[in-house]
Amino acid sequence: MYKLDICFSPELLPFYDLRGKVAVIVDILRASSTIVTALGEGVTYVFPVASLDECSAYGQQHGCLTAAERDGLPAAGFDLGNSPFGFLDAARPVRGRALTISTTNGTAALRRSLAADAVVVGSFLNLAAVADFARRQQRDVLVVCAGWKGQFCLEDTIFGGALAERLSADFDVRSSDATLAALNLWEQGKADLSAYLLQSAHVRRLNSLEASKDFEFCLRIDAYTNVLPVWQADRLVLA
Repeated sequence: MYKLDICFSPELLPFYDLRGKVAVIVDILRASSTIVTALGEGVTYVFPVASLDECSAYGQQHGCLTAAERDGLPAAGFDLGNSPFGFLDAARPVRGRALTISTTNGTAALRRSLAADAVVVGSFLNLAAVADFARRQQRDVLVVCAGWKGQFCLEDTIFGGALAERLSADFDVRSSDATLAALNLWEQGKADLSAYLLQSAHVRRLNSLEASKDFEFCLRIDAYTNVLPVWQADRLVLA
């Protein structure tokens, strides 16, 4: 039976061997949710980059939309910040456009996980699509939680528990203490996920920036059931 494990922070990645595995990159608030929304709303592909300079350069090189965030706030000089609602605004059409994005945690976590055989982006919005992909791959899966500046993050870990529950019939989700912990957190919180996650430091930080609508949107489970961002060559595309 294949194994599902959870890495609580990108800082712990040196302790994992990504070769031969599927890496699921998760940054619920908000990079992975934003990327899923962007592709779900018609963005053609996404260049996730680590630095703001790279984001600007990709935008100029490819003529694409640019999105950037630091410390939860939109970075100056870019078309968009790191909110799913940037791709739901009828006044700013995104269909048919490419995107480059740089965020504090999520895009850096993705770039650090490229040694995996397959890299996909997960969120509550596309939980079903991630689970279906994982089943088809017949490989071990590692959920890479973006966390917050290298530290543990409750909402990313709870996503790992939700995915483990979905995959429990097909994967070993009991031999990793990290996965067991994530499952227990999910069991505690799933009845009222929004209320449970209001305890999270990251959620309180986000809400203090008046981004509470982002928080509620990012917790919508299976809003984009057929959207799976997968890494191909140098970009994320729809699987």
